[in-house]
Amino acid sequence: MDLSKVKLVVTDMDGTLLNSKGQVSKNFLPLYKQLVKHNVHFVAASGRQYHSITSKFESIKNEITIVAENGGFAKRGDKELLITSFESEKVATLIPLLRNIKGTYTVLCGKNAAYIETDDERFTSMFSEYYSEYKVVNDLSKVCDDDFFKIAMYHFESSETHIYPLVKHLESEMQVKVSGENWLDISHNDANKGFALNLLQKQMGITKEETMVFGDYNNDLEMLELAHFSYAMENAHPNVKKIARFQTKSNNEEGVEFILKQLLLAKS
Repeated sequence: MDLSKVKLVVTDMDGTLLNSKGQVSKNFLPLYKQLVKHNVHFVAASGRQYHSITSKFESIKNEITIVAENGGFAKRGDKELLITSFESEKVATLIPLLRNIKGTYTVLCGKNAAYIETDDERFTSMFSEYYSEYKVVNDLSKVCDDDFFKIAMYHFESSETHIYPLVKHLESEMQVKVSGENWLDISHNDANKGFALNLLQKQMGITKEETMVFGDYNNDLEMLELAHFSYAMENAHPNVKKIARFQTKSNNEEGVEFILKQLLLAKS
């Protein structure tokens, strides 16, 4: 395995680069600086809101590429690279359907802010970790003055068990992804991390054989398929372990950093 050819490193955030407390380890930044010296570009790809991702990389946020909202939005510095909007008409149609799913919370994810129609303290205290810019509104179906990237659904027990079976029928016309233990995302068919990564690879002239990707959940599957050096975290969903060529330690054991150290050794 020749890691020396890698030019692009792409990592998911929650369950991958971030530990269970939502933190980037203190060991990441020194490794990142070494990657830059070897002309390796870094991409953070997440279902999180853009503002939430940048808050984790304050000192380097203008140097890296950020793929937010599961591939609906990509930006490097001040340059917007990709916007894949969800039609307002579909949003208005979906909201009443999603409201009827018991025990769930709905988030309308826009470019300017995320929108919710609940002030449930248990939900909002958790939700604000992923969406730092948000507004509470009376009716999500009436929100229109924004570009919408996706609708995110949350269930405190399991999105795969309690939400997915009730929205699975939507897969014929839009993207439906179980993106975490508690989250499920509904978006435009082209709004996925793989679509965004493919665009970046073409723009930068970087091949699959020169790409390294880390992931842990189903919303990472498409981008894992675009990297020869594809890594599933030890804590990953079985679907991710099946797709990925390699496996690393868990997010709480700094599995991404463990492989980055090997990459830097190969480069030197």
